[in-house]
Amino acid sequence: MQITLTERAASHIREFLSAEGNSPYLRLGVKTTGCSGYMYTVAIAEEENEYDQRFESKGINLLVDKESLKYLKGTEIDFSKEGLNEGFRFNNPNVSATCGCGESFSI
Repeated sequence: MQITLTERAASHIREFLSAEGNSPYLRLGVKTTGCSGYMYTVAIAEEENEYDQRFESKGINLLVDKESLKYLKGTEIDFSKEGLNEGFRFNNPNVSATCGCGESFSI
């Protein structure tokens, strides 16, 4: 199953990667934390490693480690601005609940 970006997310990522020196990858992951159990991570990556699965969406190379992939498979990532708040929105079909603050989720 793929991990995909909306055009808004891809546009934001292109601008971000360009400002950061045109890094070749965006790394997506999941870590154990928060009130619901898991939290998304997003970081620049300079290289792929043996534990990564690579996806391409809208011209952006995404890396996801094999452990995080089981939580992220089928996810669509969007980017939105609402007033002073802006950020990525993960439309993750695997999520069963999110915390009240929206920062963490459970499977």
